[in-house]
Amino acid sequence: MGVTAGTRWASRAQFFSSGFIFATWGVHVPTVKAHYGIDEAELGLALLAAGAGAMFGLTSAGRWIGRHGPRRMAALCGSIYALLLAGLIAMPGYLFLLALLAAFGLVTSVFDVAINTEAAQLELRGGTPLMSGMHGMFSLGGMAGAASGSAALAAGLGAQAHLLWVAAAMVLVVAFSSMHMLPKPPIASDAAPADHRFRLPRGTLAVLGVLAALGLIAEGAIYDWSVLYMQQELGSPQKQAALAYASFSAAMAAARFGGDALRARFSPTALLRGSGILAAAAMALVLLTDLPWLALVGFAGVGIGFANVVPILFGASARVPGVEPAIGIAAVSAVAYLGFMAGPAVIGLLARASSLTAALYVVVVFAAALAASARFTGDEGRRA
Repeated sequence: MGVTAGTRWASRAQFFSSGFIFATWGVHVPTVKAHYGIDEAELGLALLAAGAGAMFGLTSAGRWIGRHGPRRMAALCGSIYALLLAGLIAMPGYLFLLALLAAFGLVTSVFDVAINTEAAQLELRGGTPLMSGMHGMFSLGGMAGAASGSAALAAGLGAQAHLLWVAAAMVLVVAFSSMHMLPKPPIASDAAPADHRFRLPRGTLAVLGVLAALGLIAEGAIYDWSVLYMQQELGSPQKQAALAYASFSAAMAAARFGGDALRARFSPTALLRGSGILAAAAMALVLLTDLPWLALVGFAGVGIGFANVVPILFGASARVPGVEPAIGIAAVSAVAYLGFMAGPAVIGLLARASSLTAALYVVVVFAAALAASARFTGDEGRRA
């Protein structure tokens, strides 16, 4: 089966579903906290359970996807991912919630690796950049999931009913789109069995993983701290401060949809270098200006700069010689996810030790590091 418009749209639908489910979970984090009567520390432990499940999933994803193929694993894990939403506030107690969230994290991570592996294979077979647009669909799904969740709650739809409707709809989308994904290629009778075991990344994969971690730490810093920065450091009212998150997210989504055209025109090295320089300069503008409107422009520039970092790095990890795409993506994802989990704490500790403004210079430094290390995504990096 070749690359057709149907296979490309099936992959886009999977990314959209992933973003929609993730955003629905985010909408209902306060619902979960209130339903189980837990405090911030217990909620943090619940989120840690999801993170632990995700890490286990990332260590196993390459083996499972290598054995069964991205299509089967996307269908299975994506459907379970959606169905677990319906159980978020249906568990008999807090310990059961921890178990559910551990499973939630596990299937989330395997689903993400499966659909990124599929996107990488579509790029390789079709010879056309697609990864940035796929991640744009994830961003679009996240925006749609957050907006629909807010609208549903505002309309008086109960939280459980909303979760059930989303779960049912996403299972249908995942199941239908999985039917149109690429089939697992047959294994030649004289081919040696592939080694799908997870290993800690080394060489080029290790560098790509660290770069992805730097990108996600910096990206997460904007998601977690930009609104507070506008309020606390620039004295913006909450209504205006909320635009920091909105400008960053909207600019990132738009840039991802345009990212494939850039990836077709420029090498991964040149594009990552330009992205890092833009993000560093835009964040420096945010931190140096005392004009709220100019800071919002800066946050949009940061979003454009970081938009294609993960697609570039995931695409590079799928092209490392001698490494299967699923193994490469899983290895880089595991290191990146560690950075994503550690990011909020890193910024918080630095802010406590100095100031939020000083702490957010981490974004400038990490963006500059991405630009300086861009060569590892190109031909030179793939020979390392």
